[in-house]
Amino acid sequence: MAEPIRSLCDELIKAVNVMMEAESSQTYRLEALKFIEDFKEKSPLCVECGLQLAEKSQTAVVRHFGLQILEHVVKFKWNDMPPQEKLQLKNCTMGLLSDGTHPILQEECHVKDALSRIVVEMIKREWPQHWPDMLKELEALTAMGDAQTELVMLVLLRLAEDVITFQTLPTQRRRDIQHTLTQNMDSIFTFLLGILQLHVNEYKKMVNLSHAKAHWRVGVATLNTLAGYIDWVALVHITNDNCHLLEIFCLLLSEPELQLEAAECLLIAISRKGKLEERKPFMVLFDEVAMNYILSAAQSSGGIVERRYTFLKRLCQVLCALGSQICSLVGSDIEVQVPVNLDKYMEALFAFTTHPSQFLRSSTQMTWGNLFRHEILSKDPVVGQMAIKYLRAARINLVKTGFPSKNDCPGCEFSRVDFDSDEDFNCSFNSFRAQQGEAVRLACKIVPFEAFRIAREWVQYQICTPIDTGNTTCDCSEGVCSALSPSAVQWDAMTFFTESVFGQLFKILEKEKIPIDEGMELLQMVVHYETSDPLILSCVLTIISTLFPFVTHQPHFLPQVLFKIFPSITFELVEECKAPRTRAVKNLRRHACSSIIRICRDYSDFMLPCFDLMYEHVKRLFSNELLLTQMEKCALMEALILISNQFKDYNKQKAFLKELMAAVTAQWLSEEMKSVLLDPATFLAYVGADQVISDADTEDQMGINRSRISFCVNTILGVVKRARWPANPEEAKAGGFVVSTTSDGAPIYRNPCAEPLQALLPNLFALIRTQNSLFLPENINRLGKTFTRVYDIMDMEKNFALGIPQPLLDAYDSSAYRNIAERMQGFFSSLYDNCYHVLGNAGPCMQQDFYAIEGLAEQIVGSAFTHLDSVPDHRLLYVKQLVMSCPRDYYDSLLNPLLGPLFTYLLQRLNFRWQIINQRTSLAQEEDEAYEENLVTQEVVEEQLLRLVTREVMDLLSKLPLCMRSFSNEEMVSMDSSQGIQMNTPSDELSELGKCLLQNEDIYMTLLTICFNSLSWKDTINCQRCASMLCWTLLKQVLGCNLLPDAVTWLYTSVLKGLQMHGQHEGCNAALTQLALLIYESLRPRYTELRFIMNQIPDIHVEALEQFDQKTIQSTVSKAGEKKKKEQFKRLIAGTVGKPLGQQFKKEVHIRNLPSLFKKPKPTRDMLENTDTAGLITLFSSDHDNC
Repeated sequence: MAEPIRSLCDELIKAVNVMMEAESSQTYRLEALKFIEDFKEKSPLCVECGLQLAEKSQTAVVRHFGLQILEHVVKFKWNDMPPQEKLQLKNCTMGLLSDGTHPILQEECHVKDALSRIVVEMIKREWPQHWPDMLKELEALTAMGDAQTELVMLVLLRLAEDVITFQTLPTQRRRDIQHTLTQNMDSIFTFLLGILQLHVNEYKKMVNLSHAKAHWRVGVATLNTLAGYIDWVALVHITNDNCHLLEIFCLLLSEPELQLEAAECLLIAISRKGKLEERKPFMVLFDEVAMNYILSAAQSSGGIVERRYTFLKRLCQVLCALGSQICSLVGSDIEVQVPVNLDKYMEALFAFTTHPSQFLRSSTQMTWGNLFRHEILSKDPVVGQMAIKYLRAARINLVKTGFPSKNDCPGCEFSRVDFDSDEDFNCSFNSFRAQQGEAVRLACKIVPFEAFRIAREWVQYQICTPIDTGNTTCDCSEGVCSALSPSAVQWDAMTFFTESVFGQLFKILEKEKIPIDEGMELLQMVVHYETSDPLILSCVLTIISTLFPFVTHQPHFLPQVLFKIFPSITFELVEECKAPRTRAVKNLRRHACSSIIRICRDYSDFMLPCFDLMYEHVKRLFSNELLLTQMEKCALMEALILISNQFKDYNKQKAFLKELMAAVTAQWLSEEMKSVLLDPATFLAYVGADQVISDADTEDQMGINRSRISFCVNTILGVVKRARWPANPEEAKAGGFVVSTTSDGAPIYRNPCAEPLQALLPNLFALIRTQNSLFLPENINRLGKTFTRVYDIMDMEKNFALGIPQPLLDAYDSSAYRNIAERMQGFFSSLYDNCYHVLGNAGPCMQQDFYAIEGLAEQIVGSAFTHLDSVPDHRLLYVKQLVMSCPRDYYDSLLNPLLGPLFTYLLQRLNFRWQIINQRTSLAQEEDEAYEENLVTQEVVEEQLLRLVTREVMDLLSKLPLCMRSFSNEEMVSMDSSQGIQMNTPSDELSELGKCLLQNEDIYMTLLTICFNSLSWKDTINCQRCASMLCWTLLKQVLGCNLLPDAVTWLYTSVLKGLQMHGQHEGCNAALTQLALLIYESLRPRYTELRFIMNQIPDIHVEALEQFDQKTIQSTVSKAGEKKKKEQFKRLIAGTVGKPLGQQFKKEVHIRNLPSLFKKPKPTRDMLENTDTAGLITLFSSDHDNC
């Protein structure tokens, strides 16, 4: 027998070497793999060969392969092995543990890991019932040497991971092992702690380097094993003996070779949740000794050594976890006092807040926020002093430096470790800045006047400091900053800090305590500051807006503020420069317009005395065609409209709006414009999209035409967004804005803009219809070669759909659009969006004056819903806002004829588009690599856009029939399984709009079909949303009706298809299972078709189904049995649940249950039921005693 085994082992060794050698061809490698797999599956000599290959005389690769064979035997053949063979393999494996490895420092890590896996696989199948002395055997091994001790640690760690963390066992085996581990946890922890202390002490004593390393290796392994248990054991094991274990971890923080693993253990322990009284012992870490060790480790210097840096990250997380614990414990019912050493704790945390590493700085921000907002801690003088230090440190931390591509500060070196690119760093920094802004605002509540003083000093310092452009000046002009110039980043940081501080001060300070004089002095300094740098000037505008509340106390200063802002609206780097404006200049001008709008929106009553002054100035600007873009004109008009809302006189405001819109009205209603808007060919010619551009003059002319259309639409949009009646009902009535009241006495308002806008709407509908027609093939063919891609999705929209952050750097000195084609693309995109924004805002703005337009539904259907088959997904916009603001009186006349065709079309379109996505296969024809990459990118974009469109539709559906808030995508992503199954709640009641729509059978069936179809579309978020929020709410409205059996079959099958597609996701699984159960319970008594469907589920247990079915028909389950019923149903339909791709072709491991450790209680009997045996002898019988 030995000879065949030897020759077979030689062949296996050759096969392994062929697979591992880089020079091997793919054909040979595949043949070797097939030979090995066939051997493992079919050979009866696996154990013998595995043991021979695992001998110490073999190479590490061969030994690892031998151990893999043994693991394969245990995992897949154990159930069929005779007991004697099992015992033999177990003894041989323990022999390998004791004497089958090289010394600890020489043995390969992957060999140790493979050996520990075999032991764990046997433990999972035999312990504790058939291997009761396993723990004693492992403990005995540790006396044999360092190598064996390390292997024992690996076994215990992997056992905890498989049983607790990954839960790779059947439920009963997992319960058996976990129960036994828990019973023995005292001895396990005593054992682990003893091993740790022994080897740490020996490590410190050893002079011989190799011996010291051996003890260090065991110490590391023991700490890693402790980390695997600390996460789930009862807290009492961690806090025993006055938290002795945690104290040991703190002591080890000073040992460079063990500090990382000690910090990992400390972090896991302190991050534990549980009852507050169980966590109270954690406060021992605030004692003098422990806190000194933590503070010393936090403040110790160290270069960018990977292990040292990783340790600092873990220690930072430890401090943050400690902060969470103290915030939970102090002020709670268990009466924990503020720690005496709170100052040392905050010093340690502050050391990370001022560390050069961007990652470490950002990690502390949430903890500072929790400390500063804590009701008790925030009032402690120590926290107050630290809040001042924090605010001063924020002046440095908010400056955007430390890019991985640069070397201009110490943080750059750390950034190269943490970030792949400058874009990644920038994205992280923006998140960090937002968190720091919140912490700064909270610190302001604690020390408001100190925060004011720090902010004022910083503003004054920046104003007095000459501008330093550094080496990154703008390409288009000398002496102008780029986004990363030293002065630009300093001003940007100071502006954000000032916004955070003053925005909070105006909220929290009483009016008489606000330092008005100092604030006005600072505002005057900012207003009088002069610069021609667009980036710096943009920061100045932000500070002016931030400090504007001071002006309300001294109104005479208002004109100076306005005259400071207005020149920025017409800012140019070079006077009468014909070159395209840089993005920085465009942003500055846009910022100035936004500042004016913001002031007029928030302080419209305060601005009213300056209305005439502003109006005259705006007229002068409008008189020069070259000064302002059409967008800037619209912005200034919006600002004037906002102030005019304070006229509180209907006729006066109406006259002003007519005057303001006179030029737009004349242009929009001209015969030339009408002919352009009505005909797609004329429209394309008018905007220049049918030409091949070669002559600049021609392009300029077409650009003027485009700007005219944009100006008209943007003006209409500005009016519908801004024109309003007074918010006070009495003022509105006195001003003539109230025309009548509703049946319940509520006032019905009229908007002064309604009359001038009504005349403009027909041409708007014509433009919307024409825009939809542009996607028809005949009109696409009319596009000139220059503009063949103008209907494609914009890069910015594409990046948004894919979740790609916008390019950050050096964009401020580039033009907004690189070429004429991009300008044309931007024109079509913004025009399309703005038309639908007008349509959505017209209802809330004009109210009954809009909804009462004769034939409105037909006009919308005839414009917005025409040629939708040709409209791409990224241009599908809906009328959600218009629908939701529609008064009840117009439901029948507007919404039913409007939404009926819309939902019918959406059902058809979404079904078709998702069918294409679902059927896509990864098998593609061999194409040019670049072409194939572009094709894949296009498919990814299309799929993501379809998801966004689908979620938009579902958001509309959720708002129509239900009185419930809609969920954002982020909320749906984070929704867990417990949230996903709450279907039967009072919020499911139908709204008036929902009741109206569901009276129309066609609309109702369309809604139902969309929702149940969507369960099997490849969109997990949408599936969970529909299953938990929409499907049951719609279906239960008709449960009492006589549904067709085919309809019931389709509904139930749709849910099971959803499980097949999305059942691998916990949230979807919970929501779909609950939905399926509700349908089955409600309809099974009347429809036997549901039982027929259940019979077809793969691997269903027929007897269990019969029992469940009978209970469902008889409705015998009590409320107490609801949870058990859900579990039973979940097991019944488990065969429908789809598997992740990575699990679909994986060979299943079967672990048999052993005799249960838990005795089943005997059923209780009522002894008095049987009168024949109802006596004292029976009641006190041994059987009764054993119950």
